[in-house]
Amino acid sequence: MPVSDALLTATKPELLDKDGDRTLRGVLYDYFAFGRSLEAARETFASFVGLSPTQYLILIAIKNSTAEKPMGVNQVAERLYLSGAFVTNEINKLVSDGLIEKSPHPGDGRRVQLTLTEHGINLLIRLAALQRPVNDALFGMLTREEFRVLSQMLSRLASNADSALKLAEHVRATLTSQNNEASRAEPERVRKKRRASRQSLR
Repeated sequence: MPVSDALLTATKPELLDKDGDRTLRGVLYDYFAFGRSLEAARETFASFVGLSPTQYLILIAIKNSTAEKPMGVNQVAERLYLSGAFVTNEINKLVSDGLIEKSPHPGDGRRVQLTLTEHGINLLIRLAALQRPVNDALFGMLTREEFRVLSQMLSRLASNADSALKLAEHVRATLTSQNNEASRAEPERVRKKRRASRQSLR
C-alpha cells in the first residue's frame, strides 16, 4: 500500500476527494472549533442561572416536552445521549432544588413524568434573555433551508456516534493485540536471521 494511502483517515469514497482526506480533516477542524464554542456557550448559560451544564440541558429538554410526549428519566437520557443513572442523579438534584417535579405518568403507572415548577419556568425565562442573542449569533448566518438540513444531518450523525465509538474500542483492542504479538515475534525473527547469517559464513 502506498504511504499516501496508508496515511488516509477514512476509506469511504464519499469522504475523500482528489486531495485525499484533506476536506474531511477540514470539516473536523471546523466542527471541533464550533463545538468548543457551543460548549463555552452552554457553560455560560448554565452558570448564569447557577446550574451545571448537564442540569441546564435537562431543564431545556423537559421544557420542550409536550402533553402528548411527556418526558421521563429515560426520555431525557435518550434525548441528551447520556446514561440513565447519571441523568437520574442530576434530576434528583433539580427536584431537591425545586426546579422540576415528578408526577405519575398518565398512561403507565410504573413511570413518572417530569415537569418544570414555577421556579424552574421563571429561571428559564430569565435565562432566555441571554440565550436569544447568543443563539442568533451562532446560527443567524444560515438560511431556513440550511438550518433544516443542518438539523437533519446532526441528528443522523449523533444517532450513529455511539456505534462509531464502540467500533473504535473494538478496532483499538484488535490493533493493540496485533502490535503486541508483533513485538513478541520480532526477537525470534532477529534470532533466525542471525542464525542464517552465521550458517552462511561456515
